[in-house]
Amino acid sequence: MKKFILTALVGAGFAASAATYTNAGNITVDTTWTAGDIYILTNQVFVTAGASLTIEAGVTVKGLSDSDTGLKSLNGGGGSLAVCRGAKIYANGTAEAPITFTSSNDNGTRRDACNEWGNITIMGKGLISASSDQSRTRAGNTKKPDGTNEVQMEGLTGSNTLTYYGGNDDSDDSGTLAYVNLRYGGNVIGQANELNGLSLGGIGSETDIHHIEIYNNVDDGIEIWGGKVNLKYFSIWNIGDDSLDVDQGWRGTAQFGLIVQGASQAGKQGSGVGDNCIEIDGAEDSDAQPLTSCRIANVTVVGNKLGGDGGATYRDNARIQYSNMIFMNLGEELIRLDNQDGDGGSGYGNGMTEWAATWTTSADTYEALNFTNNIYGSLADLYTAQYAAGNLNEMINSVFYNNTVDSDDKASEVGVLSEPSNVSATASPIVAAEFTLGSFHSGAITAPVYTNINPLAQNEAVTVSGAVSDANIVRADYAGGFSATHNWLIPWSTTAQYGITTGTTNGVPAASAATGVVISFDSVDGTTYAIQSRSSNTDAWVEVATVKGTGATLTYGDESLTDAEFYQVVIK
Repeated sequence: MKKFILTALVGAGFAASAATYTNAGNITVDTTWTAGDIYILTNQVFVTAGASLTIEAGVTVKGLSDSDTGLKSLNGGGGSLAVCRGAKIYANGTAEAPITFTSSNDNGTRRDACNEWGNITIMGKGLISASSDQSRTRAGNTKKPDGTNEVQMEGLTGSNTLTYYGGNDDSDDSGTLAYVNLRYGGNVIGQANELNGLSLGGIGSETDIHHIEIYNNVDDGIEIWGGKVNLKYFSIWNIGDDSLDVDQGWRGTAQFGLIVQGASQAGKQGSGVGDNCIEIDGAEDSDAQPLTSCRIANVTVVGNKLGGDGGATYRDNARIQYSNMIFMNLGEELIRLDNQDGDGGSGYGNGMTEWAATWTTSADTYEALNFTNNIYGSLADLYTAQYAAGNLNEMINSVFYNNTVDSDDKASEVGVLSEPSNVSATASPIVAAEFTLGSFHSGAITAPVYTNINPLAQNEAVTVSGAVSDANIVRADYAGGFSATHNWLIPWSTTAQYGITTGTTNGVPAASAATGVVISFDSVDGTTYAIQSRSSNTDAWVEVATVKGTGATLTYGDESLTDAEFYQVVIK
């Protein structure tokens, strides 16, 4: 039988009626926010050590905007939620009932706005490298991986212990974020002190983060400092600085993502107009341990053709293995070498492997500089994210399309464009990336406003080999974050609700087979699904079967389905 992987469709929206609760004080005992209700954050709300916050599927959380006249933010900049070291958050949304964090100005329709509330910040006990940035580090931080380094989280006010992250437990568990939307955030406390869409400081590997979307944030989309947290299924749109930013020795993985570069407000680049798509900073200082050593696979990056900075930016001895990526519509560099991060780091080298050599040096080459007084038995135990048979820095099995690069681009210099497994495509590797010119600008930089992204893989994107699988990376034989048939953003994400991401119903022609076809799709327990077919894109859909969801992947086979057809699965 011929097999097809499809995904179910369903509309998503807010509850028709809901109770509204106001939250201003810290959460110091185990607390549950119940399904269907709305919670208003009027202040910086901390979940303190020993307490947990459970947020049920379908909950809406609104940070109070300063423009809201009903209540006034106590900290003068919109409510936010911060989970302290030793606390936990369990935000378990579903595809049918996502959890939404937004501002009190949100009317449920797409708006050009940001900086209306704060964000979600999670602080953990994972190992961080933070000896050179003296603006927020605790006095006495060292270059050694001894588990004593601590840093005050950017964007949070106050200098008490509630705002610090870092420790000696890389397997720390801060809880779960699943099927969560964050939009219109990024409260600006001061210059270079802004809240990211999702801030993750020292988060351990037992924390579970998947199906997350950040939409319209004034600073970075997701920023990770140290730790070993892993990301799966993340979407980041219209960010005013870096879409994905990593720092202070992160040693995790990220797989299946979408980055759409643009702008969140009229302003300079980095504070309204997008800067780097992916920015990877290393240790602070760059000769400290742990270094940033990570693996990123299957991410579709749609850049700002009109003037964004780097597709992939490197600083301070960072080591990144990229595979199965799509970089398209970039405006300046595919590979950007910033060298230093501006926080006191010394750039590449500094007693470690030089920049150019990291692209030819095996990932199982470990450097012992400052590896003393450590909490790990060996360097191999400290650095577990990378594929040992690869190189410290590499970009393989990837597709590049419609990029305009300047003379500072390092892709040719380090062999990315000549790598045999990479493809410089002549046709779009995704189905659609449609945009108009926005009014947002910074000097001569104008940002696109993407009006329709159909991220399903096509053309050369479906011909590349998958990444080597391990405990955190699964093999997917396509480039980018999406297969040819499954848009995992639908129906739960903000962009799906706004109608600017499409593609789940993109029919896949079924080859004629005497033994029929098999259709597989992810299901929700107790939900009824209709399997439909049609002979062409212009025909009406015809129901051929119904099945009940179990919460697992369902497989439906029918020997009577032998003609060339299109298929989809919808929720009844």
